[in-house]
Amino acid sequence: MHKEGEHTRARLASVARGILLVVALSACGGTGIAPQGEVSTGQALIELSDAINAMRDDNALLQAQVDSLRVDIARQDSVLRQVAAVAGVSMRVR
Repeated sequence: MHKEGEHTRARLASVARGILLVVALSACGGTGIAPQGEVSTGQALIELSDAINAMRDDNALLQAQVDSLRVDIARQDSVLRQVAAVAGVSMRVR
């Protein structure tokens, strides 16, 4: 589970570096950038923003799945404990 979080953070860091690079390049150009260059820079920023939003959506979906699995595991654990109690079998406590 930690690897998923690390992967997401690495992707976000990569996108953030890309945004910083685009902003820095556009700032260095000043007013000497051709109008087409301004459009390209703006389009790149929009695409980066869309990519960040898509990653946020993916992260929210993954978190919902993890939460659902935790609920399922808790339910199964409760059922197993009840069955063990009825059968008179001791279970190890985590």
